[in-house]
Amino acid sequence: MAIKEYLTVKEIVGPLLLVEGVEGAKYGELVEVEFPDGSVGLGNVLEVSEDRVLIQSFEETRGLDVANTKIRFRGRGLELGVSRDILGRVFDGLGRPIDGGPEIIPDARLSISGNPINPYARDYPSDFIQTGISAIDGLNPLVRGQKLPIFSGSGLPHSRIAAQIARQSAVLGKEEEFSVVFAAMGITFEEANYFISEFKRTAAIERTVLFVNLADDPAIERIATPRVALTAAEYLAFELGMHVLVILTDMTYYCEALREVSAARKEVPGRRGYPGYLYTDLATIYERAGRIKDERGSITQIPILSMPEDDKTHPIPDLTGYITEGQIILSRELHRRGIYPPIDVLPSLSRLKEKGIGEGKTREDHSNLSNQLFSAYARGKEAKELAVILGEAALSDVDKLYAKFSDEFEDRFVRQGEFENRTIEETLAIGWDLLRMLPRAELKRVKREQIEKYMK
Repeated sequence: MAIKEYLTVKEIVGPLLLVEGVEGAKYGELVEVEFPDGSVGLGNVLEVSEDRVLIQSFEETRGLDVANTKIRFRGRGLELGVSRDILGRVFDGLGRPIDGGPEIIPDARLSISGNPINPYARDYPSDFIQTGISAIDGLNPLVRGQKLPIFSGSGLPHSRIAAQIARQSAVLGKEEEFSVVFAAMGITFEEANYFISEFKRTAAIERTVLFVNLADDPAIERIATPRVALTAAEYLAFELGMHVLVILTDMTYYCEALREVSAARKEVPGRRGYPGYLYTDLATIYERAGRIKDERGSITQIPILSMPEDDKTHPIPDLTGYITEGQIILSRELHRRGIYPPIDVLPSLSRLKEKGIGEGKTREDHSNLSNQLFSAYARGKEAKELAVILGEAALSDVDKLYAKFSDEFEDRFVRQGEFENRTIEETLAIGWDLLRMLPRAELKRVKREQIEKYMK
């Protein structure tokens, strides 16, 4: 079929081009935009109304000459070429190699829109993924097939935590292929360099696929980046049978790009200027995680988002919380005190925790120990707050023990090195060691036989 070329661009607003007199265009179709200087960029069809088509350009449109811009419709959507060779490679936000390596010779070309997983075909997340970070593995574990976001704030070390999880994550038990798809959106060149060099330095790059969208790249590319990354993950998981961990950072920049395009389209804004379909849009990304019955592979997602002004009620964390199965929240107070990783375990939650731990998965005492540590830490924090108001003299001897326990818990359990990879056995051992600070009569959430076995 001959590719038709149009010189009928009527209007350009931000990244959007309005083209008239178009025949047979389809929603989501890939478009080539030839600029007056002869360079060619990509775009896709955003809206079709009779013979008028709205196109979003993946390239910068500033200074374009309306009369001399050519549009060619490719008859297919945006696709990603995939093969096993994508492992160990670095791509831009649209899946083009930027590491100086050769082009990928694809085994298949897949639409970045993906196919929704039939709910009936979904298998329940039920296997533990070890991140090597005690505050996650011990109290809010990550389960294979889960969506567990990290809620951060500006200036907090979510980038370092993301890199650490990507380096250290592993599935326990029988030997199975495990890979990481890492998509970074709207980040600075310095951050991009950090991620790439970090993975290369530790050889984690060999099992990782990186997609990097820089802050000065077009906002439209940022909207495609998580979908491109998830397309790669779906291929690795459901075609090659791997267990894939997808880390998306920073979803806040993605949502801001969505707001920018929505404003250019003159859509009626919703909360804080974000489009009214923000929930639906985020769901199309998050719901691409999961397991499928009778399939060997799985996709587990850790979206990372920086909450504007540390506000959990902001639309992005608020809607993300509805769609995902819990959240890991970073604490500015712990960060100020020099505790890394500054994970605030009390408001953090993994809704699938009980499905991924226990005998045969981690250890039979994991659930009870986790509940006991959480309870003791919460009581210790309450005791410290009471001491601030009424003075330490108002605390009972047991309350003072709990207050001391909360300090030790933060210093020994939560705090760990950026390159310290703790096994689940080491994490649980630290937990039992901490419980020695409390009278045995206070240990009401762990079984007597577990106390005898692990607190010798």
